[in-house]
Amino acid sequence: MELLYGPIRDYAWGSRTAIAELQGRPTPSAGPEAELWLGAHPGAPATVRRGGAAVSLVDLLAAEPGHWLGGRLVERFGPRLPFLLKVLAADAPLSLQAHPDAEQARAGYAADVARPEGRRNYADPHHKPELLVALSPFDALCGFRDPLESADVLAAFGVPALEPVVGALRGGPAGLREAVRLLLSWPAAERAGLVSAVMAADVDGPDAALARDLAARYPADPGVLVALLLNHVRLAPGEAIWMPAGNLHAYLRGTGVEIMAASDNVLRGGLTPKRVDVDELLRVLRFEVLDDPVVAPLPVAPGVVRWPAPVDDFALYGVRVADPGTPVRLAVPGPRVVLCGSGRLSVDDGTGPLTLAAGQAAIGPADAGPLLLAGAGEAYVATVALT
Repeated sequence: MELLYGPIRDYAWGSRTAIAELQGRPTPSAGPEAELWLGAHPGAPATVRRGGAAVSLVDLLAAEPGHWLGGRLVERFGPRLPFLLKVLAADAPLSLQAHPDAEQARAGYAADVARPEGRRNYADPHHKPELLVALSPFDALCGFRDPLESADVLAAFGVPALEPVVGALRGGPAGLREAVRLLLSWPAAERAGLVSAVMAADVDGPDAALARDLAARYPADPGVLVALLLNHVRLAPGEAIWMPAGNLHAYLRGTGVEIMAASDNVLRGGLTPKRVDVDELLRVLRFEVLDDPVVAPLPVAPGVVRWPAPVDDFALYGVRVADPGTPVRLAVPGPRVVLCGSGRLSVDDGTGPLTLAAGQAAIGPADAGPLLLAGAGEAYVATVALT
């Protein structure tokens, strides 16, 4: 295996402590550190060291696709790493967003070629399902909750202008599309007044608290109210949320390990100064009730769990090595990226051991042997789910 050096993205919502603490650096960091990218996405590829120089993982895989990716993966996905592993550290809410399925991404990307750059929605022709595992208590919005419950929440504010939205929600799941359309299509000149009226209502409870927190950041954004249509989830460390295509979601606060298909296709629905294409978002969204967004880890071997996700682009395993004298063995297909989440671990795929401290990562090729992890600590192993 080889040490993998991932770039850190400095988005404004990022934490100035979480990633630095994970990697054992001084805190606070000089600026926000939102995401540590450990993959071959062209937007910010990780690197390995060769002859004292940094070599992009994109170039490394392109030079030896059979060695690093394996023939079956190249046949299925082409000569590219189909997943991206991240550490995500949110100190403020991210935008409401959803991602297209594979067919929508291909069609949207092809159609965008004829549009001006500022009006394009699709960065590539790939889907972007996501799975996030909490490293700390993690707050998120994920999937539509029962619209009758959402109707009661909005009605409690007593704002007459919201009555058409409440009426649509009273129609159950069939009314979700119309409720979201009404909110996101609200006349721009009236948005600040609508949000202010909701905030001025004498209403208590977690939904009102969430709306006030979001409105303080986005006082004229109807996404504040769309957020109240979603499940508000608090993950304990080790729990996960799965975000398939068409799932409207937003991360609010916390640190987690995220794995996704290697795409940059994001359709925003609010809580952002960036462009929102309401029509395209409504076309992509799945207006289905998500009863339970939380994904629990499944034991697969002593010291090893997996968070299930119904895609073959990626698979994510958690490994806990408790006894320095008892290594944990993990046989996985395809290339693998290993992130040390805590402690200090020796990782060997048959090519010689490599020691990882917390926050360090390594990559191994598809044609290497099973992983052997020793020492004391926890690791996250990303690979593909080809059988």
